[in-house]
Amino acid sequence: MCDNCGCETTEENIFLPKEAKIIKAVQATADVKLFTLKMADGYIHWDPGQFLEVSLFGYGEIPIGFASSPTRPESFDIAIRTVGRVSGAINKLVAGDSMFLRAPLGTGFPINLLRGQDVIIVAGGIGLCPTRSLIQYIMDRRDEFKKFTLIYGAKNPSQQMFKDELATWKKSSDIDFYDIVDKADENWKGEVGLITSLFAKTNLNPETRAVICGPPIMFKFVVMELNKRGIKNENIFLDLERRMKCGVGKCGHCQINDQYVCVDGPVFPLSKAKQLEEAL
Repeated sequence: MCDNCGCETTEENIFLPKEAKIIKAVQATADVKLFTLKMADGYIHWDPGQFLEVSLFGYGEIPIGFASSPTRPESFDIAIRTVGRVSGAINKLVAGDSMFLRAPLGTGFPINLLRGQDVIIVAGGIGLCPTRSLIQYIMDRRDEFKKFTLIYGAKNPSQQMFKDELATWKKSSDIDFYDIVDKADENWKGEVGLITSLFAKTNLNPETRAVICGPPIMFKFVVMELNKRGIKNENIFLDLERRMKCGVGKCGHCQINDQYVCVDGPVFPLSKAKQLEEAL
């Protein structure tokens, strides 16, 4: 019963998954499938950077970041890489099938700290998927942010995500977009090398807010490049989507010192992440 008005209330069971219908399923790369989903009953509300637990009965569940912005609420996207039994089973689903979700979970990107500021996002590999929720948010509310820079690195052209959007971003005057691959193929005409080499092309304000998501090895060297340009650690935010399991801080699987990645994160300011053992 509600303390304020005496009405009957019901708390949602955070362990009870809800059905989502697959509207569209696309093989984005050889091992990553992109799903467009809609809740079977009602809508879901989330912040950029939050995640959800995706389950399939008989197989289990896995944590996956939202890959689209809440500014586009009619449906939402998630991208799943086939790495094990659960992800492999989910990635066999097609349009018209259902999967089950617990969401939204975790702490997203600090929109209020980014709004009104220059913003740079640095994404490596599949790290473009959770940051896409923020990219779309900024692009949809472009007048709320100042200069917007995006740097994206992939192992090779075949592993690049969202190629249609990459092409759009390259042509847009609303975003300074740079991409690179570790190894080119015969059709690649762009930059080849380490993602950090692209910083030479940027002109960053020391007050820029930075968001980083990608392989952990990337964090250290990207932070070094940002620090060289006067960007302070308190203005750098990391998406540490790893080691999560239950999604609600109960199992302890993602605990690092006194923090739970799934509850206190997965987005952390660098000043906090540096205090977490093995975070960097």
